[in-house]
Amino acid sequence: MRLFNQLILCLCLSVVLGLFIVSCEKPKEAKLIISESEFIINQVSPYSYSIEARGKIKNIGEVDVKKVLVTGYCKSCFNGLKPGKWTISERERAPEEVDVINYITVGGDAEFSFRDVAVMYNTVPEKPKEMPENLEVSIESFETVD
Repeated sequence: MRLFNQLILCLCLSVVLGLFIVSCEKPKEAKLIISESEFIINQVSPYSYSIEARGKIKNIGEVDVKKVLVTGYCKSCFNGLKPGKWTISERERAPEEVDVINYITVGGDAEFSFRDVAVMYNTVPEKPKEMPENLEVSIESFETVD
């Protein structure tokens, strides 16, 4: 009888240990990359211009993602309003300055586009000759799908 109790005890301990090992399994991770991006200068009015961003995001993770928030930054732009200079604003992002992608499957990709990465107000109706330096697209947030 004593051997039987020891066998049952060992079996129960083995099951509990096995459950601990299984529960410590590393969760699947989501990973997104910006696979393509381009910046375009658009004329908004005769004297103002805006930089629009377009591109694709690829899901190279192990789970699907949803509600992917994408926006852009100009690290070399002037903060404030100065004629003839690319400028940015420190206020919270407006809806046209971000894009929200509803769903991206594992291995899938999705397109994004938004405007007003930076703006320029000229004193003459002349298109800017060059883009500012240090333009980038950033994935701000996303949620994983269980």
